[in-house]
Amino acid sequence: MKKLLLILLCLPLIGWSHDVSESTVKDMTDASLIDFIYFGAEHMVTGYDHILFLIGVVFFLSNYFDIFKFITAFTIAHCITLVFATFYGITANAYLIDAVIAFSVIYKGFENLDGFKKYFSFNPPNLILMVFIFGLIHGFGLSTRLQEVSNLSLYQILSFNVGVEFGQIAVLVIVFLLLSIIRGKIFNKISKISNWILVVSGVFLLVYQLNGYFTDHSHEEDHKHEEYHVHDEDHNHDEEHTHDEDHNHEEYHKNDEDHKHDEDHTHDKDHTHDDYHKHEEDHDHGHTH
Repeated sequence: MKKLLLILLCLPLIGWSHDVSESTVKDMTDASLIDFIYFGAEHMVTGYDHILFLIGVVFFLSNYFDIFKFITAFTIAHCITLVFATFYGITANAYLIDAVIAFSVIYKGFENLDGFKKYFSFNPPNLILMVFIFGLIHGFGLSTRLQEVSNLSLYQILSFNVGVEFGQIAVLVIVFLLLSIIRGKIFNKISKISNWILVVSGVFLLVYQLNGYFTDHSHEEDHKHEEYHVHDEDHNHDEEHTHDEDHNHEEYHKNDEDHKHDEDHTHDKDHTHDDYHKHEEDHDHGHTH
């Protein structure tokens, strides 16, 4: 219980360290590809939520082929969203993505405790499929952090991804060694305690991220900025539309005035011509008389 409380007390501090610091963002701006590999590995090693999920994935796996299958599914999935989301600028609120990642930790611990059979009386969904789906979310979480650095090239993104894989391998080696040490007569008791720790940690992280989402007003400011930008564009469009209508109205009015002027001018000419013609007739008549 003391260890559990210690973990819960330390998680907020770990949570703050998981964000990409301003100094790291500044360093990544002019970093080389080797540096991006380092940053990727560093982010994975300090990514407590990713590590907790990986612990849950490999906790009961002792066969190397099974470990390879699950880790490959997770790796392919997070590579897809990490690379493509970052390259095409697809993003979402980091708090919400991290909240879903926290839920993946809860899910994995609950599944390891055989919770689906105990509490819902049915088998859990396909294990590899769920690892793949959550891998997509984890990769998207990595992407939202990486996108804090602007103007990234594809080579930089790929280098960061390679670093993530190196960090993941390092974490898995350590986790697998620790699990190998505790396997034995007391493993069942330890497994229950460990997976309950995963569930509780996941709940804590979920609450932590949701609290961050509802208390951090930066995403609301971004939303307001987007609404203002759209409103400003609509306003400019309306002004341009009104200006065009006024311009067209002025041209129509001017053309109408010109048309009337031409008609008046033609009428004057016709009237002058008729007067002249009448005057000639009167003159001729007077002359004849």
